[in-house]
Amino acid sequence: MDSTTSSTPSTRISEEGCTVKKVLDVKDLCVTYSNKERSVYAVQNVSFSLNEGDSIGIVGESGSGKSTLVMALLRLLPERTARVSGECYLNGKELLSLAPEPLREMRWTEMAIVFQKAMNALSPVHRICTQIEDIYREHAPKATRQQIKDRTMELFRMVGLPERVYRLYPHEVSGGMLQRVAIVISLLHQPKLLVFDEATTALDVVTQGQILEEIVRLEKNLNMTRIMITHDMSVVAASCKKVAVMYAGQMLEIGFTESVLKHPMHPYTQGLLQSFPTLYGPRQELRSIPGNLPDLSVKLKGCVFASRCPYADGRCRDERPQMHDYAPGCAAACWHCGGDAR
Repeated sequence: MDSTTSSTPSTRISEEGCTVKKVLDVKDLCVTYSNKERSVYAVQNVSFSLNEGDSIGIVGESGSGKSTLVMALLRLLPERTARVSGECYLNGKELLSLAPEPLREMRWTEMAIVFQKAMNALSPVHRICTQIEDIYREHAPKATRQQIKDRTMELFRMVGLPERVYRLYPHEVSGGMLQRVAIVISLLHQPKLLVFDEATTALDVVTQGQILEEIVRLEKNLNMTRIMITHDMSVVAASCKKVAVMYAGQMLEIGFTESVLKHPMHPYTQGLLQSFPTLYGPRQELRSIPGNLPDLSVKLKGCVFASRCPYADGRCRDERPQMHDYAPGCAAACWHCGGDAR
């Protein structure tokens, strides 16, 4: 079998009788950072899939492996220090074994990323229009300046940017506008998979809300598949259909956002939600999760959360739990799924 072709069907029939196209299929993904002194197991055996039009928020503490996961999917990690294994299929093409030239052709056209600080992603000494033209011509070298401007103005209208921004320098516009410019650049060639890595974190609440609304609207209009990396549960609740919870390089729970946020089954997910304020229901005291992340240079044989889990027993420390379904479309890796909070 060709290594660039998926062994699983790219389409299936949903329960409603509609054809569903699988866009992303990740199988047993591992990332290890190594130097002369030690190795760090940053991502361990992560598997999940996304269909066309899906959106998933990946949450967890700093250092849990969220950004490393998506950087590995997009092949953006340094090959000298990062060792990546597993399988990752995007529209049936296996990304991890793809040669450099086909991979370059897929970037911006089939997959794109929006980083946290747009100012750092743009050159301060070139006008925004010049940078957009350069990026556009990477995949459409014969495009005229007017064609590029027409496409950009179409996207400017979609994200609520005034036309004057096109000829400005990055330092002449606000952070919110720059983040919109970054979104426009990522959408120039209408990729099927769009990744947001903490893309709204540095923005004020009003601007953040506006951009999230625009992202959701664009997703519906363009039928995009989206991954959103964030620390903020409210961002996931407002803009993502699914949520995945990562801890110490492993995915501990995944499912539909409403189900997971209302009825979390993994003790770590429960702890995250208890440490986050809510605007609804009775007031509750915020609780932190005692302890710290484990040393990722040591491979634990049991559950990675066992040292901080209130329900952990001998089996948790000795045997690693596997993902199992606890509801339609929802799964958790825990021997005591639900704990006392069920």
